[in-house]
Amino acid sequence: MRKLIFMVMAASAISFTSCGNKAAQNEPTAEQAEVTEGIDLKEVVAELKTQLEAGDVAKFQEALASAQAKVTELLETNPEQAKQCLETVQTYLKENTEAVTNLVGDNEVVANTVKNLVETPAESIISNLQAVVNNTQDAANATVDATKQAAQDQVDAAKQAAQDKANEVKQAAQNQVDAAKQAAQDKVNETKQAAADKVNEGANKVNQKVNEGADKLLKGAGLK
Repeated sequence: MRKLIFMVMAASAISFTSCGNKAAQNEPTAEQAEVTEGIDLKEVVAELKTQLEAGDVAKFQEALASAQAKVTELLETNPEQAKQCLETVQTYLKENTEAVTNLVGDNEVVANTVKNLVETPAESIISNLQAVVNNTQDAANATVDATKQAAQDQVDAAKQAAQDKANEVKQAAQNQVDAAKQAAQDKVNETKQAAADKVNEGANKVNQKVNEGADKLLKGAGLK
């Protein structure tokens, strides 16, 4: 959450200075601020008061940014409290206009921030900040989703590569088995053929002997 707040701080500063000049609303004085729903509204402007009295414009600018961050933080959990916090800052700046003006001097960045912050209704600023928070959150969610998907894609790719390798090994093993079977079958066929050839050769020799014997008998009988 704090990471999101720091991401929004720069955008919130722009929102404070880009809302346009509008009529200020009636608000209670800073001295009347009390603890509201667990938030001490006086503490919201405590640092602004300290730096204003110290006359340090740079620190006063940092205190403004810190107050803006507090409003943004509250906006995520309780928009009504965020509005009350913002109104307290606005009231303090209005009540101390002369002192703030003297401190800011020719620092246009701080001067414009204070001017637009004071003159812009709290509802407009809260609305702009809410849009910034929503857009930032959407972007953060999109980044998380993209990261998760990329990680899942890597896991899936690794699984597929492992499966492909396993299939390759299985196929190679099967090819070796098939080759061995074929070699064995070829050997059996070769043996069978050799045996058949041997039998045929023996039969041919027997037939030849029989034929020779028959020829002799026929010749001896004068029949041939």
